[in-house]
Amino acid sequence: MASRNSGQRIEPSFGGDYDDDDDLRADASDRLSSGGRKAKRAGPSGKGGRETRSRRRRGGGSGGGFFGPLRRLAYWCVVLGIWGAIGVGGLVLYYGARMPSATSWSIPERPPNVKILAVNGDIVANRGATGGEALALEDMSPYIPQAVIAIEDRRFYSHFGVDPLGLARAMLTNLTTGRMVQGGSTLTQQLAKNLFLSPERTLERKVQEVLLAFWLEQKYTKDQILAMYLNRVFFGSNAYGVEAASRRYFNKSARDVNLGEAAVLAGLLKAPSRLSPARDPQAAEARAQVVLGAMREEGFISDAEIKTAMSQTPTRAKSFWSGAEHYVADMVMDQLPGMIGEVKQDLIVDTTIDLTLEKKAEEVIAATLDDEGGKLNASQAALVSIDGTGAIRALVGGRDYAESQFDRASKAKRQPGSAFKPFVYAAALEIGRTPMSVRNDAPVRIGNWTPENYDQKYRGEVTLADALANSLNTIAAQLVMEVGPPNVVKLAHRLGIDSEMQANASIALGTSEVTLVELTSSYAPFMNGGFKATPHVIRRISTAEGTVLYENTYDNPPRVLDPAIVSEMNRMMVRVLTDGTGKKARLPDWESAGKTGTTQSFRDALFVGYTSNLTTGVWFGNDDGKSMKKVTGGGLPARAWHDFMVAAHQGLSPSPLFGTTGVQPVFEETGPIAGGEAPPDGLGDPAAFPERPATMDGAVAADQSRPMEEPTGGPIPPAGVGETTGATRRTTLFELLTGG
Repeated sequence: MASRNSGQRIEPSFGGDYDDDDDLRADASDRLSSGGRKAKRAGPSGKGGRETRSRRRRGGGSGGGFFGPLRRLAYWCVVLGIWGAIGVGGLVLYYGARMPSATSWSIPERPPNVKILAVNGDIVANRGATGGEALALEDMSPYIPQAVIAIEDRRFYSHFGVDPLGLARAMLTNLTTGRMVQGGSTLTQQLAKNLFLSPERTLERKVQEVLLAFWLEQKYTKDQILAMYLNRVFFGSNAYGVEAASRRYFNKSARDVNLGEAAVLAGLLKAPSRLSPARDPQAAEARAQVVLGAMREEGFISDAEIKTAMSQTPTRAKSFWSGAEHYVADMVMDQLPGMIGEVKQDLIVDTTIDLTLEKKAEEVIAATLDDEGGKLNASQAALVSIDGTGAIRALVGGRDYAESQFDRASKAKRQPGSAFKPFVYAAALEIGRTPMSVRNDAPVRIGNWTPENYDQKYRGEVTLADALANSLNTIAAQLVMEVGPPNVVKLAHRLGIDSEMQANASIALGTSEVTLVELTSSYAPFMNGGFKATPHVIRRISTAEGTVLYENTYDNPPRVLDPAIVSEMNRMMVRVLTDGTGKKARLPDWESAGKTGTTQSFRDALFVGYTSNLTTGVWFGNDDGKSMKKVTGGGLPARAWHDFMVAAHQGLSPSPLFGTTGVQPVFEETGPIAGGEAPPDGLGDPAAFPERPATMDGAVAADQSRPMEEPTGGPIPPAGVGETTGATRRTTLFELLTGG
C-alpha cells in the first residue's frame, strides 16, 4: 500500500523476479521501418553510428585525405578509357565495314617493267612506270634494308604491323617541338598506304591503313613485306623502287650500292622530291649523315665504316637520267607497241647494242664538242654505227641526254649535203658509167640553178673517181641529169632511205632531208657487198618467264646493188679518205671508205664511212639551225669518226673492203637488180662524153688538184629541229653472216 501511496506505477510482469533496469520497451532492432522492414541495428552506441555517418558525409575515414583525388582520377581514367575503346572500336567497325571483304584483298600488280639488254646481257636501261625492275631482298646491297629500317622503323621485325611505342614517341616529339617532326607509321603501314590507299590525310584512311597493315603481317613474312616496300616506294625524280633510284642517282644497280649511297636512298623517304640529290645534293648528304648515325645506334655498322662513308664525296646526280644508252632505250620503247602492242607485263628486250662501243661513241662526241665545239659554234652532235646486217651497234642522239632527250640520230631530219652523192654516182654506174668516165668540170646551168664548187674553181676534164673524191658539185649535177632525178630517188629508196625526197636536179647536192640513221644504213650495202641493211635495234622480245613474243627476221636481206657496182663504188670512196675531202678520217690499219657532207652556210656537217666491219655516220650542228664557223664534213665529223672507229676496231684483224681485192660476198643472191633507165633529155647525149675503161686493179687517173673543202648549195634547212623535255666478242661482218 505504501508503494501505491508513493505515486509510482508498477507495470505487470509475466515472469518472476525482475530487475528494475530491465523493461519491455522495444529497441531499435525490434522496430519496423516505415516499409515494414526492420531497421538496421546501430553500432554499440547509437551515438557512434551517427558519428560514423557524419564522418562519411565529410569525406573522412580511411578513403579520404591525400589519396582521394588520385583515386577519383584513376576512376575517371578507367571510365574514359572504356568509352574511348568503345569509340575506337566503333570507328574501326564502321570504316572496316566500308572496305571490301578481306577475302578479296590481294597485292596489286606492280606496273610492268621493260628491261633492255645489250648484246652481252648487260642492262642498258629499264623503262616503265616504276623506272626499274623488282629485286629480291637478298639481291640488294645489304646496306639498303639496314639503312631503311634504322631510319624508318627500328622495331620492324618485332611489332605486329603497328608500333605503339614508335607512335607514342612520335606524338611526344611532335608535341614538344610544336610541329610534325616524326611519323608513327611503320613500314608495313606505309606499304599498305602505297598499295591500296590514297595519300589524303583522313581518319578513315588511317583506320583502313591499320587494318591493311594487320592483314599484311598475317599473310606475308617480314622479309616479303620489306622487299615489297623497297621495290615500290617512291624515291623522287620519277623513280619507284631501289633499283630505279640507284640507276637514276648513281648510274648503277641496287646490287652494287655502297654504304654512303644506301644512306642517301634511305634518307630520301622522308621527302623524296625535296631531298633528291638531283635537286639539292647538300640536303641529301645532310640527311644521309642522319641515317648513318641511326645505323650506328642500331649496331648495323661500326665506327670505322661510318667514318669511311662520311668521308666520301657527296653524290651529285644530274637532273635527268644520263648516258647515251638512254637514247637507245627511248628508241626501243617507241618501237615496242608496233611489235607486240600494249605492254601489260614485265618484258625483256635483247638489243643489238654493244655497250663498249656505245660508251666510246659517247666519249668521242663529248670530247670533240668540249675541245672545239665552243670556238666553232657547234653545240650538238650525233653518231650511229651499224654492222652489215643493219644491226645498230652504237647510237648517240646528242651531246648530253640529261640536258636534252631529243634523239638527233633517229628523229632529226637534216640535209645530207654531199654525203648524198654516192647514190648519184651509183645510179650513174648502173646505166653504164664507170669510175674512169670523164666529165668537164665547168660552169653548168640547169634551168634557173647554177651549181658551183666549194672554192668556185673549175678543173676541166676529170674522171668520176676524181670528182667524187673532191666532191665536185658540177659533176654531180651533170650526172643527176644524165640518170634522171627520179632514178636517183629510186636507188636511194632501194638502198634504205625511207624519207620522202624531191626528184629535182638539186638532189645531187643532198637537199632532201633524211635522218642520220637511214643515211648511214643506206651506206651499208657498199660495205656488205650490195645487200640491204635494214636498221634495227631490237633482236628479241620475251616475257620475264622466257616466252618469246618477237624476234627479228633481218638475216636474209635482199640484194639491192650489183656486186660489180659495189666494187667500183668502194674503189672510188676509198679515195675520198686517201686523196680527197675525208683525209682526217683515214684509219691506220683498216681499209676504209666514205663521204663528207656539208650543207649551205655550214649549218650541218656530216661524215659517213665504213670498213668491212662497221658503217658509221656522224653529224655536227645546232638544234636551231644556226651556222657553224666553217665546219665541214671533213673537219669535226671526220675526226670524230676516226676516233670512234679506231677504238671500235681494236682487237680485230684488218680485212679489205668488198671488191677491192676480188673478195666475193657470202650472201645468196635473191633476185636480179633492175637495170638503169636511159637518161632524160637535159645535158645532151651521154655518148658524147668520152669514156675511159674501168680497171679492176684500182688504177685511176692521177689527181693533180689539191684536196677540196666541202661544196655548198641547196635550200636553207628549216630553222629548228625541236627538243623535248662476260661480254660477247664483237665480230666481223663475215662472222655474223656465216655464224662463225
